[in-house]
Amino acid sequence: MPYVERGEGPLLLFVHGSLCDYRYWQPQLDGLSPRYRCVSVSLTHYWPLAGLPREIPFSWSRHADELAEFVERLGEGPAHVVGHSRGGCVAFHFARRHGVHVRTLTLADPGGPLQIPGRPIAQMPETVNALRARAAQLIEAGETDAGLQLFVDSVSRPGFWAKSTKAFRTMAIDNAGTLPPQFQDPLPAYTAEEAAEVRCPVLLIDGEKSPAIFHRTVAALEAWLAGARRQTVRGASHGMNLAHPSAFNRYVDEFIRSVA
Repeated sequence: MPYVERGEGPLLLFVHGSLCDYRYWQPQLDGLSPRYRCVSVSLTHYWPLAGLPREIPFSWSRHADELAEFVERLGEGPAHVVGHSRGGCVAFHFARRHGVHVRTLTLADPGGPLQIPGRPIAQMPETVNALRARAAQLIEAGETDAGLQLFVDSVSRPGFWAKSTKAFRTMAIDNAGTLPPQFQDPLPAYTAEEAAEVRCPVLLIDGEKSPAIFHRTVAALEAWLAGARRQTVRGASHGMNLAHPSAFNRYVDEFIRSVA
């Protein structure tokens, strides 16, 4: 698993979401490395190892288990784990399945549907599925920019792709090929029963301007995860750690120091 690291101290492991890789967390490595050994990974199939054979599954479940293997091989665990968006869901299941390797868990706008007790089996709305299918079609047809704009704007806010930095656009383009297999590997629904299996301290972070689906997920997890704390990055949308890194880094640092 490719990774970059900076700093010394307790292990702080960062897990990226869709279209991203270890480069996504650069502001966190810059800001938190004076206190922590910051390690940012690229999950299987993401840059710089994009284009791996399809025989190697693209799987959120496999990603969760690979994180456990990574921390074990690194030999510095348990880790303080931070996951964003799809990576938040991966980190959630990593902590649920492999709690021995997780000291604390921070979930920033975690992706995936909610399973509310007494309601039908949770799944993404058909409008969302149709949008994602169209984005995948555009990318596979070579219209990468159009496909990325459609997807990125849907998980952040309209116009976000056009206003993105060159570094973010480069990273997303490098990982555009992961979107079609990602849509064939939908994230599982969060349940109260599985949340109860997460035993470590948890911090939930959302962006003030993030789409409503993320606020609903964070609110439900706050209720389900015993003792969970919550912070909102004011003025930020889904990419809150990039838009306001100082606030994001402060929330993570204060949380870890309070439970250490």
